[in-house]
Amino acid sequence: MVNPNQRPIRVLVAKVGLDGHDRGAKVIAAALRDAGMEVIYTGLRQTPEMVVSAALQEDVDAIGISILSGAHMTVFPKIIHLMKEKGMDDVLLTGGGIIPDQDMQELYEMGVGKLFPPGTNTQEIASYITGWTKEHREF
Repeated sequence: MVNPNQRPIRVLVAKVGLDGHDRGAKVIAAALRDAGMEVIYTGLRQTPEMVVSAALQEDVDAIGISILSGAHMTVFPKIIHLMKEKGMDDVLLTGGGIIPDQDMQELYEMGVGKLFPPGTNTQEIASYITGWTKEHREF
């Protein structure tokens, strides 16, 4: 999937807040690596500020947030705000977890990319990130 003439897509995967369940995030991280992406996994209990700072330092193409705690309507808007402050308009913010459809639509309207419910095929997620990156980023 990776063109040998370009660098791999870089994705930061994070768990924000007090949500202590990270099995899904680790599965996604492994699947994205298997798809040829370079993945930075920040681990548990990150703040939005920590996530955006790490994304800047690592020069990522996408940020993937795994959230099961119900705090998605606080976490995603905060991260989008911080990304805009830092001029990260060409970085995808995506994620997944337990997020009602209505909330997904509201987050999309704020600038969050596609959000994936539990059980989504990991190839679908990798394809989405690859397609978005090819369309919005220059290597």
